[in-house]
Amino acid sequence: MEWIVDSCRLLAGMAKEFEREQPFAGLRIGAAIHLEPKTATLLWTLARGGAEVVATGNLRSTQAATVAFLREQGITVVGDGARDIQTQDTCLRQVLATEPHLLLDNGGDLFLRYLDNPYRGLLGGTEETTSGRARLLPVRERIERPVLVINDSPIKQFAENAHAVGQSVLESFLRITNRATNGRRVTVVGYGACGRGIARNFAHAHARVAVWDTDPVRRLEALFDGYAAPGRQEAFSSAEIIVTATGTPGILTGADLPLLADGVILANAGHLPWEIDVPGLLAHPDVLTYTEPTAGIQTLALSNGSRIHILAEGHMVNLNGPSPLGNSVESMDIGFALQARCLEAIAAGRVPADQCVVPVPRQIDVIVAEAYLELTEVS
Repeated sequence: MEWIVDSCRLLAGMAKEFEREQPFAGLRIGAAIHLEPKTATLLWTLARGGAEVVATGNLRSTQAATVAFLREQGITVVGDGARDIQTQDTCLRQVLATEPHLLLDNGGDLFLRYLDNPYRGLLGGTEETTSGRARLLPVRERIERPVLVINDSPIKQFAENAHAVGQSVLESFLRITNRATNGRRVTVVGYGACGRGIARNFAHAHARVAVWDTDPVRRLEALFDGYAAPGRQEAFSSAEIIVTATGTPGILTGADLPLLADGVILANAGHLPWEIDVPGLLAHPDVLTYTEPTAGIQTLALSNGSRIHILAEGHMVNLNGPSPLGNSVESMDIGFALQARCLEAIAAGRVPADQCVVPVPRQIDVIVAEAYLELTEVS
């Protein structure tokens, strides 16, 4: 924790500023986010700015040492880490029962439950992910509050998604499987910023990368970037490793079992555990047996003699399995600086209510970019 705090240089500078200025004095911030050392640094920074912070973790990514650190800092943490949807739902509703003035959401969970029981004091908040944006867009007129989508910032797109996610997904694959990628056939499903980063990192690790996307334009882009761009059937059937990065449910289901090669490894890099339909795979009649998900790997034995390996039970692979680290400190420091500045702007009333589920304002992108460039000049 000390290493991470010292490494988050942008947040460290903001914490000092917030301690002087107290932009969140008298306000409560409700957060639902992966509780690991880097997010703890963000919550600690917000608390330094006068906020009362009430937080809970996302599904299956909470780290016990992080919870202990936050509680030592006087931050309220609801629950000790949800392992199932029902427990997570209870924790989310307990956060909302405190009626936070600002919501820091990661996947749309808090805002969607807020709509079940709205209260007057909500000023607005932030949403971190593509998955959350997709869930919140259809209900934006009901929210009627400013909600800034961090993932739609160009800084978040290149610094975290294109660079850090690709790096951390590869690192997690290597850590969980202890297998080389040299010469392996890897299919990346989804060619947004995260998919581009994943493809690039596996290619740099000497894998043979193919890309499949529902959008022909993105498949064409992947082809021009030097990757194979086959149709869906070939992309799935030829792969030794499949990584999903779409933010969309049901990308790989039981219906795809006949396509999958013997020994294929499946991993999900998306925020929600719905891209690979693991329950559907386990319940499929062609699956004779399956192992317990020991050390991040679960193996399915099929009636045709094939075996399929699933990493992290279909959850976000870079924040699950043994010793999960997530994205690099630097990338998260930048992304969380965007979070903090957006919450600061909403708290100050600088973001109008009609700015609901919209990208980070340009002026905040500029402030964060200049601050980070200044750090690199000093060093």
